[in-house]
Amino acid sequence: METINLKINGIAVTAPKGSTILEAARLAHIEIPTLCFLKEINEIGACRICIVELKNGKLVTSCVFPVEEGMEVFTNTPKVLDSRKKTIQLLLSNHNRSCLSCVRSGHCELQELAHELGVEDESYYDGEKTPSEVDYSAAHMIRDNSKCILCRRCVAVCENVQNIGVIGPNHRGFATDIGSAFEMGLGETSCVSCGQCIAVCPTGALTEKDYTADVFAAIADPSKHVIVQTAPAVRAGLGEEFGLPIGTDVKARWLPPCAVWALTRYLIPTSPLT
Repeated sequence: METINLKINGIAVTAPKGSTILEAARLAHIEIPTLCFLKEINEIGACRICIVELKNGKLVTSCVFPVEEGMEVFTNTPKVLDSRKKTIQLLLSNHNRSCLSCVRSGHCELQELAHELGVEDESYYDGEKTPSEVDYSAAHMIRDNSKCILCRRCVAVCENVQNIGVIGPNHRGFATDIGSAFEMGLGETSCVSCGQCIAVCPTGALTEKDYTADVFAAIADPSKHVIVQTAPAVRAGLGEEFGLPIGTDVKARWLPPCAVWALTRYLIPTSPLT
C-alpha cells in the first residue's frame, strides 16, 4: 500500500495515500474537532469546525482535504482557534439557546465545543434568525429546526444508511432549513421511525418524544402488568449510557437495577396488558 509522509504539529505521521488530514491526524491520535463529519456517511466539510492551518498559512477543512507528501499541518494555532471560535459564535447567533431546558444539555456537541473554545459572548453576532416551526407530527420524535445547525448528518444517515431519504435541505442561503418535500410534517412522509437521525444529531434539533409519564402511570397502576421491550436500534446504543462497551447488544438482564427507571426515557410503550 502506498503511503504519504507528513508532519502534524511537528509530529511525523505516515498515512495511506488518499487519506484526508483528519484521518491522518486520528492515526497519530491528534484530536481535531468536528461537527458535520460522519465517517463514510457525511464527509462534506460543511461546518468548518475541523479547520487546520497549512505551513503556507492557508486554512483548509481537514475532513475533505487530502494529505500530500511533505505536507506540514498545524491544528491548534491562534489563527485556527480564532476561526473555530468565530464559527461557533456564528452558529449560536442563529440558534435557540434555551440550553438549560434542552434535552441534550450536557451531551450537546455544540455546547461542548463552545465551552472548549472559550465562547463567552454567545450573542456576539446576534441578528435576524431563520424562521422555524416545531414539527410534532411524527409518532416517535420532535423536530425543532430552531436548534438545527445544518450539519446534514440526519440527511446523510437517512439517505445513505437507512435508504429512506425523507429529509433534506429546503430553500437556499439564510433561509435554508432541513425538512421534508413540500414542507410536509415528518408524520406525513414515508419515515419508518428508525430514530437514526436522532442518534446522529449533534444538538437538540431532533429528540425522542417523551412517554416517561405514561410509563410511570402504568407502573403505578396495580391493575396493569407492564411489559417493556427495547427496539433493536436502541439496544445497539443504550448500553453505552450505563458503562457497557460500545456496540454491546443490550438485553434487560445486563442492565443495572437503576437502569429500569432511566430506560423509560428512551421508550415508546405499547398499551399495557391488563
